[in-house]
Amino acid sequence: MSSPSKRREMDLMKLMMSDYKVEMINDGMQEFFVDFHGPTDSPYHGGVWRIRVELPDAYPYKSPSIGFVNKIYHPNVDEMSGSVCLDVINQTWSPMFDLVNVFEVFLPQLLLYPNPSDPLNGEAAALMMRDKATYEQRVKEYCEKYAKPEDIGAANEDKSSDDEELSEDDYDSSDEGMAGQADP
Repeated sequence: MSSPSKRREMDLMKLMMSDYKVEMINDGMQEFFVDFHGPTDSPYHGGVWRIRVELPDAYPYKSPSIGFVNKIYHPNVDEMSGSVCLDVINQTWSPMFDLVNVFEVFLPQLLLYPNPSDPLNGEAAALMMRDKATYEQRVKEYCEKYAKPEDIGAANEDKSSDDEELSEDDYDSSDEGMAGQADP
């Protein structure tokens, strides 16, 4: 039987080899971002979300913690924190699952089949049950406003925990004086 750290490394490498953009947070292998595209044939199609993944020390025996960094309108995702209410991840996780399952099966299923009877976003759940067409329009509005490919970088900068980021003062350089001068 392999150790949890070996399994963590193996699952992370498998995820990286599966055409997902993975960006590590800090130096360890326990926290990272994954860019996730909304499933085809859903109102989320065309949206791109940055998902924050945190692997507990006991992974794969304990489920990963996942959350949306940029906003998504969904009954089972908290709009402010991005926390996901996902039964498979939170309650029925098994060491047989891996990180690729999260992004190829669990999250697409969550977006394709929301469960309004177990909401983290009560407004989205109520709207979905009351007026599905308006709900789907709101989902598309959120996709357009918060989940375009260029929003991924902006979402990451807003919530980055990287201490090595440059401050505005660090950006100030002597280049500013040169702006506007054309070559003869």
